[in-house]
Amino acid sequence: MAVSITEALDIIYTNITPVSTEIIPIEMALGRIMAEDSTATFDLPRFDNSAMDGYAVKCADENSTVTCKEVIYAGDDPEMTLQPKTAIKIMTGAPIPKGCEAIIPIENVIAEGDQITLPSSIDKNAHIRRAGEDVKSGTVYLHKGEKVTAYSIALLASQGITHLTVYRKIKVAVFGTGDELRPHFEKIEPHQLYNSNTPMFLARAKELGCEVRYIPSSGDTIALLESSITSALDADIIITSGGVSMGDKDFTKEAFGKLGMKLYFDKVDIKPGKPTAFGKIGNIAVINLPGNPLASMVNYEIFIRAVIHKMSGADAYHYATVETSMREDYSLRKGKYTVRLGTFDGKTFMPIKQQLPGMVSPMQKADGMIITTPDVEFLAKGMKVKMIPIRWELNRCEKEDLFTN
Repeated sequence: MAVSITEALDIIYTNITPVSTEIIPIEMALGRIMAEDSTATFDLPRFDNSAMDGYAVKCADENSTVTCKEVIYAGDDPEMTLQPKTAIKIMTGAPIPKGCEAIIPIENVIAEGDQITLPSSIDKNAHIRRAGEDVKSGTVYLHKGEKVTAYSIALLASQGITHLTVYRKIKVAVFGTGDELRPHFEKIEPHQLYNSNTPMFLARAKELGCEVRYIPSSGDTIALLESSITSALDADIIITSGGVSMGDKDFTKEAFGKLGMKLYFDKVDIKPGKPTAFGKIGNIAVINLPGNPLASMVNYEIFIRAVIHKMSGADAYHYATVETSMREDYSLRKGKYTVRLGTFDGKTFMPIKQQLPGMVSPMQKADGMIITTPDVEFLAKGMKVKMIPIRWELNRCEKEDLFTN
């Protein structure tokens, strides 16, 4: 009995847990997932400072001429107090002196020697950056489950953080099955095929931030399959392709079963790629994908990405869609939940016209995909559709309806 796409994703999310954690320098943390909250130990800014090059003044001195004989630079520790009828020249980032009520930019005054004519109106606190207005001491500024970006690292550095606790990289092992498959770096006979799936799976896992390991293709016997599986048991995720359908030599599920895999589903109501299986050997996630390249790619993008998102420790592990519209009319056969790869130009989506399960060329053209419900047989130009991006990651914390109907 095939499970629905939604049921398959729910099963994955329920049975996958995050990997263990490690402590690394913040410079190495780009793209990693926070494993604990980061709480500010001091205010940011740490002190009241000037947002402009200008003059520290009192509001009561507006529309008058005052005397300026002192200057404060960034990095100074001023001890003077601003007196009435005086101004203190101040540079951007410099600490605000006692008694200062506002900063007037240099271009808004008339300076003649040490005599400074102020504008007719001065707003209190103008151009003063207050301590803690950016980050307040004691508040959480980065949360567990967030992805570390270059700007996260700026925040961490601003708090003097040198090391960070993050979830470690996910370890992925990949192998294909089939006596007819040979690696792309070997010479093949006319009756053989190059294994395009394994290099694709490895490259995609690296794009998604995983550590990867290639295991040579397994032959179509249970003994050879068990040998390949055993060599992959140090991974967090094992991905295989082929050998999961109904052929005489489709032994993949049986071989995993002999090594203790608990199978959660082995068919999904999806076109292409119905014979997709998910199970676990202990804490190791096992995903068996179809052998046809495009079918395996589609199911990789939907189900293996889901495993990686959840295992990474990210709070936002559910897919988010981009609502866009059809570029042109498009007809399709109804009756199944169908995935259509397509191109996205920033405003509209268009399915790639020729995309069959055994094809390779449509995959590199695709920016995203839509999943249509069984009742859909025509998508009119301008019709709203929900696209799941492939070229970039777009996730959310809450579950979303992914289907175009």
